[in-house]
Amino acid sequence: MFERFTKDARDVVKGAVEYVESSRAGTVTAEHLLLALLDREASRASFALAALGAGERKESLRRALEESRRRAGLSRADTDALAGLGIDVSEIVARVEETHGVGAMSGDRRDKGWWAGRRSFSRGAKDVLEGALRVAVDRRDRHIGDEHILLALTVRPGVPAEVLADHGVTYESVSRVLYGSGEAKAG
Repeated sequence: MFERFTKDARDVVKGAVEYVESSRAGTVTAEHLLLALLDREASRASFALAALGAGERKESLRRALEESRRRAGLSRADTDALAGLGIDVSEIVARVEETHGVGAMSGDRRDKGWWAGRRSFSRGAKDVLEGALRVAVDRRDRHIGDEHILLALTVRPGVPAEVLADHGVTYESVSRVLYGSGEAKAG
């Protein structure tokens, strides 16, 4: 499948792996793919993000992802569902961080033996990459670009889609910018 990836798409995957290595996390997640996408410049995905106004709000996107990591990767929908059961996630996070330090629920492995071998991909990250392939095939595009990864992130339920939607980036809005009949189309 990776032979069908454009240079920009391969760079997103490499960037996600670099995020994992710098944070000493265990696996590449969908959130890492989004962080790597936010680093891209002069690509179709970066064009779409800029056209939707998310280009200048990248730090806000990063902060929202970090807040989710502090909640052990729970989305707002997950947090609301737990609240409906009487479980206050923010209280749990506060207590855990009081005892173990800020970010203790993030899943990073800073104080554990860290493995320096090949990075594995979480089920969520694999789903995003498979989704990117499906988007490319549906659009009859020959190659998988970073724009297909962005589109796949917007439709897979979870934190990345939630964070993107909160910043006005949805499947429909990205499709309109990239493929629609409007003035702003990526070439």
